[in-house]
Amino acid sequence: MDVRTVCLGVLTLGDATGYEIRKMFEEGPFQYFTDAGFGSIYPALKKLHGEGYVTLHEQAQDSRPDKKVYSITPAGHEAFTAATARAPGADKFRSDFLLAVFFEHFLPPNMIAKAVDERIGWYREKLEHMQSCDRSGWGAGPVFVNQFGQAVYGAAVKFLEENRDSLVESAGDTPKTEAAE
Repeated sequence: MDVRTVCLGVLTLGDATGYEIRKMFEEGPFQYFTDAGFGSIYPALKKLHGEGYVTLHEQAQDSRPDKKVYSITPAGHEAFTAATARAPGADKFRSDFLLAVFFEHFLPPNMIAKAVDERIGWYREKLEHMQSCDRSGWGAGPVFVNQFGQAVYGAAVKFLEENRDSLVESAGDTPKTEAAE
């Protein structure tokens, strides 16, 4: 999904500022759907406002600039529904960790061991967070997404734990190439 559609999705949950939307992308449930910062969120909100998909009102704050709060319009709801009704594209997965592991033969075993151990810890932390969520009041979709995330991250932990040692043992061993033979 593009940033505009995900912004509309956030606003279906209630009014929000650009900062609050970014927090949903970084720390909230939307972190699993897209990666977006202020540099893409604010232009998306501006365009959505220009198209009549969101409204903007400013709230005065003491000793600070006015807060800009966005709300989704009925046209925005229609646009969001139409966008989410389309067949989704392929999932995109990018990983600096997997790039390093791909080239493990250039790295010493202790670096690979550390990278795998840190990644196991990262997945466990994410799993713990997902498992600790209070899902009362959630609809079937958010519960499904939470459980899917737990299944994927749980499988990743299991795979990394089961295959860590063999990867570490092979680290630093430059594979023979046809040119070297």
